[in-house]
Amino acid sequence: MTTIMWFRQDLRLHDNPALHSAVSRGDVIPLYIWDDSKYPWKPGAASQWWLHHSLAALDTSLRNAGSRLILRTGNPLEQLFAVIQESKAVRIHWNRCYEPYARKRDEKIKTTLKEQGIEVESFNGSLLFEPWEIQNKSSTPYQVFTPFCNACLSKAVPRAPEPPPSGIRAPEKMPFSEKLDSLRLLPRIPWDEQFYHYWKPGEQTAISKLDQFRRNAIALYSSRRDLPGSQGTSQFSPHLHFGEISPRQIWHACINRPDSRQTALPFLRQIAWREFAFHLLYHYPDSDCKPLKEHFSHFPWSSNTKWFNAWKKGQTGYPLVDAGMRELWTTGWMHNRVRMVVASFLVKHLLIPWQQGAEWFWDTLVDADLPNNTMGWQWTAGCGADAAPFFRIFNPMQQGKRFDPEGAYIRKWIPEIGSLPDEFIHEPWQAGQQTLTKAGIKLGSSYPFPIVDHQQARNKALEAYAAMKKS
Repeated sequence: MTTIMWFRQDLRLHDNPALHSAVSRGDVIPLYIWDDSKYPWKPGAASQWWLHHSLAALDTSLRNAGSRLILRTGNPLEQLFAVIQESKAVRIHWNRCYEPYARKRDEKIKTTLKEQGIEVESFNGSLLFEPWEIQNKSSTPYQVFTPFCNACLSKAVPRAPEPPPSGIRAPEKMPFSEKLDSLRLLPRIPWDEQFYHYWKPGEQTAISKLDQFRRNAIALYSSRRDLPGSQGTSQFSPHLHFGEISPRQIWHACINRPDSRQTALPFLRQIAWREFAFHLLYHYPDSDCKPLKEHFSHFPWSSNTKWFNAWKKGQTGYPLVDAGMRELWTTGWMHNRVRMVVASFLVKHLLIPWQQGAEWFWDTLVDADLPNNTMGWQWTAGCGADAAPFFRIFNPMQQGKRFDPEGAYIRKWIPEIGSLPDEFIHEPWQAGQQTLTKAGIKLGSSYPFPIVDHQQARNKALEAYAAMKKS
């Protein structure tokens, strides 16, 4: 009896409940389907780069276990039927996806397959808790993080992660598989050259990172996580998004340290923050494009292509903002503290809709994750659950001085101003002409003047907010 294991956002062998169950039932056909149809939030260019290499790594792991990955392109339901006909499989296993499009797609597929006599089982392979398992005392979804986090921490410890299968039994004849290159996930123009210097997708990399983080970096996480110039974060996010590692693996590795759970708590709260993002998008499926706070639909946003392009290219004249946007373009990733600053600058200094920023992040982030991307942008814009008040407008100069005081992050990503003294690295326009000349800087040429004045932009944003409240 053959089971199709449909891989999606769970590209791993460790702690994969759908795979574990499939292996226990007999022969298994590991399958990945690249959905080539146009649908909301199809993976962006940077995510496709990661996916290509993650699929290659998964295939290697499967071959080491006695199997291999079957690749198909097209409509998932049609491809599943095709593989069923070729293999005579009697059941399909998958781990659940929670994005609105995926939920509707999976419900239709499950219903259709069951009508044809195919057994379908789905599992939780992506979260500590299902989105419907955490509710407040009124049995309604949480909209504030702290009580949500406390509710998660008060529940029973998530089950221990499962080991990978010792072997995966393949049927006598495997169905046809497309070549990985035929999925065309890699860019035709090699803008991804630098990605290879920063990332190595795959389950084994994720496991190695977790081991190093658990043993060393987690003890310093609380004090270093807001410093973009240091290696203070875990950088697990793309591995988590593609399911190369599970949150249960991370949770148990962190709480099973030889010291106390208290040391791990600041980082475990970040895992809970990820859970909160899934919780919100599950219960509010329109929040990927509409503000959770409905009155923000009347906000008087602006449209300025020139400013938007300057923001995307890291040419706003505000060093911390520009450094973040250049890090994003070069590596497909950005430090979380800086993500908040660049997002705040777009929506509050430039009054450009948060949805435009979310779309740019979606295309350029290797860890583009719809629940997290949505919640992050709505939080910054002030229109989401437990959001920062709109009148909290990040001062990019003060943020830089506080979290990158010696300018290490600025100098790495904006080398053209790297010779400035620390006192001017976050606001070059304040340096005198003699200092600028000595540093080899000509503002407006080698580095731009600020595209907007901070105080004027702040006042304009508050006026727009006040106008919205009156409407």
